[in-house]
Amino acid sequence: MKKTILFLLFLSHFTFAQRYKPKNITGLLGAFGAEVALVKESLKKPKTVVVDGVAFTTGRIGNQKVVVAETGIGKVNAAMTTALMLDHFRPQRILFTGIAGGTNPDLQPGDIVISGRTAHHDYGSITDKNTPTKQTRNAITKEFNPVYFPADSTLMRLAETVVKNVPLEGIPLASGGVSDRPVKVMTGTVVTGDVFVASAEKGKSLRADFGADATEMEGAAIAQVCYQIQVPLLIIRSLSDRADAEAHIAYDKFYPTAARNSAKLVIALVKAL
Repeated sequence: MKKTILFLLFLSHFTFAQRYKPKNITGLLGAFGAEVALVKESLKKPKTVVVDGVAFTTGRIGNQKVVVAETGIGKVNAAMTTALMLDHFRPQRILFTGIAGGTNPDLQPGDIVISGRTAHHDYGSITDKNTPTKQTRNAITKEFNPVYFPADSTLMRLAETVVKNVPLEGIPLASGGVSDRPVKVMTGTVVTGDVFVASAEKGKSLRADFGADATEMEGAAIAQVCYQIQVPLLIIRSLSDRADAEAHIAYDKFYPTAARNSAKLVIALVKAL
């Protein structure tokens, strides 16, 4: 009986893993309209298709066929748009571009984090014994997912190489002009929750608990969907603020530059595929 149950679990996992059949197209996602618009501007022969109310724009960047969509803010919106894209267009891989709040004290607004791993920071249980569960569970296989969803190693290494030749914009200063400090790019940890973090205390907590370099509101949801369906994914985040009490002010100031830099890197990455 035990062997039969194990076999059925294995068969279920194998069947699920083999179900997704990709096509020769790359999926590009962004949370905000401005981020997605920057990518759409680079498309050749764009064509928009609406799937269950969500607009997807196909076209080409370089020699690559791509499909672009705006997820909207938050984990549910991100997961829904990702699932629709995977089901309707069957992309070989997904790249996510967007902004985030920095939780690494060595990073400033305008810097970029290539996500080597992504985690939900607001998923778990609250118990009297203070032993929270941080792992989500795959609804099909019933197995626990990892706490940290790893980036696709090939895409990550390619991004680390490509970014060296991307002309990233300098960071605007309060007095006007452009900072002489080059944009810092690092591969690190991005954490996701359905909250806009504007608290230095919370930022320090995310840094201590997860080793977070940046925090945002969509990445881990997309990463979980892609992990469970076994689709290669890379998330790239450009910092718009430091996730502290001044986050809203910094966001308004740095968002345009951060969004452009993130989009530039994604476009360059697609051309290098």
